[in-house]
Amino acid sequence: MDISIHYAFLPHTDPEAALQFYRDTLGFEVRKDVGYQDMRWITVGPVGRPETSIVLHPPAVDPGITDDERRTILELIAKGSYGAVTLATDDLDGLYERLEAAGADVIQEPTDQDYGVRDCAFRDPAGNLIRINQRD
Repeated sequence: MDISIHYAFLPHTDPEAALQFYRDTLGFEVRKDVGYQDMRWITVGPVGRPETSIVLHPPAVDPGITDDERRTILELIAKGSYGAVTLATDDLDGLYERLEAAGADVIQEPTDQDYGVRDCAFRDPAGNLIRINQRD
């Protein structure tokens, strides 16, 4: 049996800022941009890899969530404690330089970790943690 990850979900708090980061800065392609009322779900992914996508979704829109829960979720997102994804690249230093030059929120410069991974970290415009590993 072959199982793969097809979609990962991350919240966005500003669809235009999310597009700028994922499309314009990371270079992902936009696969879907779906609006409903004043909300947008944006599906992005690496060019040439249609099997892997990230769905950027409006946070805390579930009708079963209370106003207090919604506030807590938005606070966690802003702190960077709600969503995260790890990406991989063949050129970690080059991608780091491109993201830093574009003004991305740097959390960690490229570092050789004790556990055998070389990686760096950023936050996207909503506050989601984006770790990037050097691919072997």
